[in-house]
Amino acid sequence: MPTDAGERGTHSPLAAPYAHAALALLALAPLVVDVPVNVNIVVTAVLTVFVGCARSVKPEPPPEAMTKKDAMKFPLVGSVVLFSLFLAFKYLPKEIVNAILSAYFVFLGMLAIVACIAPQLAGLVPAWWSEHEVEIRVPKIPVLLKEGLEFSFTPLDALVALPASPFCVWYYRRKHWFANNVLGLAFSLQGIEHLSLGAVQNGVILLCGLFFYDVFWVFGTPVMVSVAKNFDAPIKLLFPRALNAIVDGKRQFSMLGLGDIVIPGIFVAIILRYDVAHGSRYFRTTFAGYAAGLIATIVVMNVFKAAQPALLYIVPGVLIPTFAHAALKGQVGQLFHWHEKEHHEAKEAEAAAQQAKEDNAAASTADAKKEK
Repeated sequence: MPTDAGERGTHSPLAAPYAHAALALLALAPLVVDVPVNVNIVVTAVLTVFVGCARSVKPEPPPEAMTKKDAMKFPLVGSVVLFSLFLAFKYLPKEIVNAILSAYFVFLGMLAIVACIAPQLAGLVPAWWSEHEVEIRVPKIPVLLKEGLEFSFTPLDALVALPASPFCVWYYRRKHWFANNVLGLAFSLQGIEHLSLGAVQNGVILLCGLFFYDVFWVFGTPVMVSVAKNFDAPIKLLFPRALNAIVDGKRQFSMLGLGDIVIPGIFVAIILRYDVAHGSRYFRTTFAGYAAGLIATIVVMNVFKAAQPALLYIVPGVLIPTFAHAALKGQVGQLFHWHEKEHHEAKEAEAAAQQAKEDNAAASTADAKKEK
């Protein structure tokens, strides 16, 4: 599978170009034609995961990765954030809360759009545009910014930000569903591409914890559904229903939270990277399991006419087929305990040892020739 550029100043072909094109066309299609909403949800999510996984395959693993402790704490931290948002919407003016949070997510969305597009343009412009870095330092501000702030960007980043910025402002002012989805897709692709679980077992722990998190907050309380409906920011994808599905003058939408794409997506991505490292084929099983879990969510939702915790179906759909496949191969332990960084370090050490061996052999040959 083709890979993306791993560092600034380098460029490689666009990962999964046909999947990128299909995702873009599917995002645009509802602007002009009716797309069956359930088909739209499944195909959009599946394509997003596929593209994000393809983009995540790089020569080196991410410098920072999730630890086992992080995976264990994630559902608890998520619960605190979710309940805090619920209380904010309940006791504070909804318009003010949304205005503040939307501004924050719009800024992050612009950065995500730039990060998605800029690396793919690097090969089309002179190297200086993607290699030269502009650094900006913000001095310390008492109380507000005690340690100051430093950030950098390339001229190419700034060039891409020129059209991305007004697009994000348009979303902030109009809250159009299409702009929401562009930002949501950018978040999802960047999340799957760059968030690293570090180890397969961390992914198992994370998915199992969020399985119970999702079930509790959807079935046990009204919190999840309430926040999803009130939070007017690009944390979910909106899928327009039929053009004539209008209530009180407003077009109706179905929604899918970005967490139901990104969280299982980063697990599918590490399985793909495991395949690349070992020449195995678990990715196909895991990816098919994600699609099956999502389809099961849609079917149950339509049968019972009620919101469903997608991870209730996606987590078993991803984990059970993956480890059943590994069991058939006798590789459950190898897969479960695989650490991406340790594998890369072992490969580097092996390559260094091989190079040293070749250098010694070459030196010995040179010495032998001198003696003759």
